[in-house]
Amino acid sequence: MASLNSILILSNPFAGKGRAKRVMAMVISKLDKLKVNFEYHSSDWPSGLEKYSSVFVIGGDGTLNYFINKYKEIQIPIAIFKGGSGNDFAWKLYGNISPAEYLDRVLSGNFLKVDAGSCNDRLFLNGFGIGFDGAIVQAMGSRKKFSAGHLAYLCSVIKNVLFYQETLVSLKIDNHSERIEKPFLIAVANGERYGGGFKIAPDAIINDGKLDLILIKQISPWKRLWKIPIVQKGRHLSLNIVEHQLIQNITIKPKGALSAHCDGESINSMFFQISILPGQYRFFH
Repeated sequence: MASLNSILILSNPFAGKGRAKRVMAMVISKLDKLKVNFEYHSSDWPSGLEKYSSVFVIGGDGTLNYFINKYKEIQIPIAIFKGGSGNDFAWKLYGNISPAEYLDRVLSGNFLKVDAGSCNDRLFLNGFGIGFDGAIVQAMGSRKKFSAGHLAYLCSVIKNVLFYQETLVSLKIDNHSERIEKPFLIAVANGERYGGGFKIAPDAIINDGKLDLILIKQISPWKRLWKIPIVQKGRHLSLNIVEHQLIQNITIKPKGALSAHCDGESINSMFFQISILPGQYRFFH
């Protein structure tokens, strides 16, 4: 068994419409039987993690994003249990196995160093999106609504697909010359998917030291109706309206007000500096 002599369990009791509570009960029951020392919090998370050997986070992508931004410099291994409605990073990390199966893996002690992305003062694990992507999340209103997962995200896509208007942006990629674009969408992804299953970056690898830049060029509203499902399934990289490249940093300066998001958390700025943080965290997998 791994060196898990002082585990901190952090849960979001509102995640997954009660799913996080059920997963937490399972984890606690198993650890009790194994006589493993642990402490758990569903609110009032501790200010520091110095006295713990590892941390178990139970929730969805919103919970995980909150966690990494609260404990940005965490050094101990992290386990993320699927307790939300959108569990895109956990899915990328260890696939479709159940929380109970994942717990067995965690107890075996295997972990993987994974990258993170940084946008201004916020960190992300799945991705950053601006343009249409950012407008979707802004329309959803809050992290709680976003955490409703794929259905809520899909409904917001359908609602906004005909009315979003592209805006000019300035891009500077990996310190190359500045260029001007008028994109429908820009995604800078660490993980493969977000929004509860939209495969925005189907080739993304979470430990390659790179971010996947996906730029979808300006597109007429009616063409969006049949292009969006292709993006949803991750079959868009070969389209002539799509630019895909691996990058380490990008600066985005909109020419007008433009919404963006990090892991589904809506942000607004006139300047976005995004970069890769290679091997930033250790996750049990």
